[in-house]
Amino acid sequence: MNYLIAVYANKAEALSARAALENESLPTEQISILGEGFKSTDDYGLIKPEPQTKNNLHLVYWLLPIGFACGYAFNLLMNIEIIAAGDILNQVIGGLLGATFGFLFAFAVDNSFGVTVSNDDSWLYRSRLNAGKYLIVFHGTDELVKKATNTLHSFEV
Repeated sequence: MNYLIAVYANKAEALSARAALENESLPTEQISILGEGFKSTDDYGLIKPEPQTKNNLHLVYWLLPIGFACGYAFNLLMNIEIIAAGDILNQVIGGLLGATFGFLFAFAVDNSFGVTVSNDDSWLYRSRLNAGKYLIVFHGTDELVKKATNTLHSFEV
């Protein structure tokens, strides 16, 4: 299924574009207007939150060993006594603390960037609608979308 999305400055232009699509004998159930007084992006289902089916834990694979090495080296250089059991055990505990920090950092970065980069075009559509513009959404086969594109080229999009 292919989609054509056109942005119009006001309601009158969007309605005349829809009428032009209907005059070309395109299926009306495949034409939608999004904007004030019409469907919203949530109603239409254009912007769907991406399900987190797989966790992006690629940072963990890098930051766990690096964190361990940094924690071990820091304890080795600073000679910090965490417990009174010996130097090697203190350095291993320092490495484990560094690995824990690496894991927490990977988790925080993965979650914060996952929210902002979840849907590429969603901010673009929402910003247009928030500015009072209207979207015409047409979905159909490649042949129908080309026909609709040719029809809408006559309008100032």
